[in-house]
Amino acid sequence: MGLKQYEAKRNFSNTAEPKAGKSKDKNKLQFVIQKHDATRLHYDFRLEMDGVLKSWAVPKGPSTDPKNKRLAMMVEDHPFDYKDFEGIIPKGEYGGGTVIVWDEGTYEPIETIKGKKAQEKHLLKQLSEGSVKIKLNGEKLKGEFALVKTKGMGENGWLLIKHRDDFATTKDITKQDKSVLSGKTISAMEKTSEEVWKDGKAQKVKVPKKSPAKKIMPKEETIGEQDDVDVKALLKKSPKSAMPTGIKPMLATLVNEPFDDDSWQYEVKWDGYRALATINNGEVELLSRNNKSFNDKFYPIYDLLSEWKINAVLDGEILVLNEKGISKFGSLQNWRSEADGELVFYLFDLLWYDGKNLMELPLFQRQAILNEILPADDDRVRLGKVFKASGIDFFAAAKKMGLEGIIAKKINSTYVSDRRSKDWLKIKVSKRQEVVIAGFTKNEDTSKAFSSLLLGVYDKGKLLYVGKVGTGFSDQMQREMIKQFEPLIISKSPFDELPDVNKPSRFRPNPPKAKATWLKPELVCEVAFTEVTEDGVFRHPSFQGMREDKKAKDVVREEEMDTEKVISDKVAKTEKHSEAIKAPQQTERKTLLNPKEQTQVRKIKGHELKFTNLSKVYWPDDQVTKRDLFNYYYQVADYILPYLKDRPQSLNRFPGGINGKSFYQKDVKGKAPDWAKTFPYENGEGEKKEYLVGTDEASLLWMASLGCIEMNPWFSRTQHPDHPDYCVIDLDPDQHSFDQVVEAAQVTKKILDAIDVPSYCKTSGSTGMHVYIPLNAKYNYDQSQMFAKMVVSLVQKEIPDYTSLERMIPARKGKMYLDFLQNRPGATIAGPYSLRPKPGATVSTPLHWDEVKKGLEMKDFNIFNTLDRLKAEGDLFKGVLGRGIDLKKAVNKAKTVFG
Repeated sequence: MGLKQYEAKRNFSNTAEPKAGKSKDKNKLQFVIQKHDATRLHYDFRLEMDGVLKSWAVPKGPSTDPKNKRLAMMVEDHPFDYKDFEGIIPKGEYGGGTVIVWDEGTYEPIETIKGKKAQEKHLLKQLSEGSVKIKLNGEKLKGEFALVKTKGMGENGWLLIKHRDDFATTKDITKQDKSVLSGKTISAMEKTSEEVWKDGKAQKVKVPKKSPAKKIMPKEETIGEQDDVDVKALLKKSPKSAMPTGIKPMLATLVNEPFDDDSWQYEVKWDGYRALATINNGEVELLSRNNKSFNDKFYPIYDLLSEWKINAVLDGEILVLNEKGISKFGSLQNWRSEADGELVFYLFDLLWYDGKNLMELPLFQRQAILNEILPADDDRVRLGKVFKASGIDFFAAAKKMGLEGIIAKKINSTYVSDRRSKDWLKIKVSKRQEVVIAGFTKNEDTSKAFSSLLLGVYDKGKLLYVGKVGTGFSDQMQREMIKQFEPLIISKSPFDELPDVNKPSRFRPNPPKAKATWLKPELVCEVAFTEVTEDGVFRHPSFQGMREDKKAKDVVREEEMDTEKVISDKVAKTEKHSEAIKAPQQTERKTLLNPKEQTQVRKIKGHELKFTNLSKVYWPDDQVTKRDLFNYYYQVADYILPYLKDRPQSLNRFPGGINGKSFYQKDVKGKAPDWAKTFPYENGEGEKKEYLVGTDEASLLWMASLGCIEMNPWFSRTQHPDHPDYCVIDLDPDQHSFDQVVEAAQVTKKILDAIDVPSYCKTSGSTGMHVYIPLNAKYNYDQSQMFAKMVVSLVQKEIPDYTSLERMIPARKGKMYLDFLQNRPGATIAGPYSLRPKPGATVSTPLHWDEVKKGLEMKDFNIFNTLDRLKAEGDLFKGVLGRGIDLKKAVNKAKTVFG
């Protein structure tokens, strides 16, 4: 990563941290492990390599037990002299906190390689390949270890693993907690009066004060200032009781809209598992809302709570957070170990503490006590923030951030176990529902384990059919689910009325023939959907994950209640601003066009646009109309416009829908409206054209009104037409499977990672994938094409059996085309978030790289679910328009790495 990131994060006038350094040992490579008590305690594992210390943060510290795979997040390189640093990094500086040298020594590759330079070259190659195997010769750690890159934790996620050898042991090596340099523990170093330890001597610096315990809420948002709550007095007068057992959590009532009221407080609605934790004299039970044990499933939280020296019953939510701080239920459902993400237990209530029943206390007092008694030594257990704000603005902000919703709680509410109370309300951003899996279907001529799940909910003891879901699971997930299904197969439908699983609908008039297999109604899953039809069936459902914490008999249709009726008094909606989460400038857009009139006129950015024949079906198999097309582009405008703005457009028109005739139109001279911006351009062949330029929603919707199903912008903008903002590698499968496209994309990323080049991927929406590399208009098209050719040549060497660089189709002999020639003036491909004229109404969709794996399917990303995905994920592609790469540096690095 280089030292630039390290230097950029530090002010060397305020910190004694070293800035540079070079090893004096010409024969041996050095390693160091520093124990670092910053925002949270962790261990920094550093290896001398390429003149710097390659560094990983290991949250739980190294283990000498081969069964323990420790998560290690790669961080910026550090200067060599950092290996001897001990002391205190001043508060306010990056990594502020206390550091000791926990272990140090020399290291070498496991393979026998003579000479330090040869060893270093070998290790750098392993580093680029994502698997570093070494032998440590330290004071505490000895023997063989491996650092292995993992797909479950983003680009920087690795695992630190001990090999089985004579030094392997099940003892906890981190119990040896003293520095190998000074002999001090973290706490002893922290108490060193206004000094840090460096270069074998104490130096004067200002020692930071220990951070105060976390507050439930920011000061300006505090309910009934916690300083005003006398915790000791509250506990003294609270009634004595034995620790309650078998208790179930208090539940919130679903309402239809947010509101403002000073007697209510607001919290984030997390997308995880509700859990109650009981801690009594070191004995811990971590239980689901139905008293199912989570002790083994979520063992890191259980192990952490087992170390606490308090007696309490706590209420909260277990979840996995992504890099944006958003919880993803799918990540939690698939969690097996630290490699799948770090668990967080958000606590928001305290029911019992040290022999006292607190459930009759007002909510804000219970939370004040919780804030006071909770250990604050590990970030895996956090106090949920509480906001005294505008509920309307808070909800809008939650929607903007892609959160599941918000919770509103009466400030003075008592805790009522196992009841859905109207003192706690939930307002969801998107429609979600738990459902019972009552069977599955399998279409004719499919190789998948199943095609869809048959869903139901209970109503007065009867199981009612609510539709089927066929999207949201990978092939691997289906294989795992079918194993769960097999013991539950029955011969008779469990529904009260037998559903017709092959019934056509106006959305799917010709469904494929499918055979139903019925199951005992015992399993529960969660689905997202757009609406409920008149006959009670979910429209466009998408599988979100299994719900192991819910009982099938408890699953009923959840219907929104009217907010005003629930809170009794009509609530005035004010314009208060919430600082808790920055409120967006606008709430989510509604649809542009109403569902009835066939011709409608709308004023867009001051320009009148006419939309006609709105019921015309553009995607016949999916019953998606022109109206749906316009509404989609209007709602997705904020996300797609950055990739259209100031770019000439090639208009690919489908006036009759995807099965009708289509044609390209590039020249709009005399045909575009007066307000439209155009760009005259003469290509290398002397051909002059006047292109439409993307500007705002008006230009976007005018293109759509011409029958432009897809948007095809140039790679460059009018300000610099011969200098593209990005380089694109187009993976075109030809006769090969999409799984092989995925493999080719993974190889492309591997090569780009090896030369420190950032990359962004998206589905084409058709058959292939696109990999983008940011250039920021610093180079011309010839240079961009040259670089793309170099990259795909390296890819082709890695997977020569089924890839080709031949442009002519016959010359490829059926192999996948690694297309680098798209990088030329005037060339276009479907832009991010563009619809495609393909069955399924697919969308060219940006992906997280860890989503690019076998089982990925193009049809998973379409007009029906893209907006929900954007709410949850945001724009994954914005880095494409960011800082461009250094092309010369990248080419030189490629020569070094690949020869």
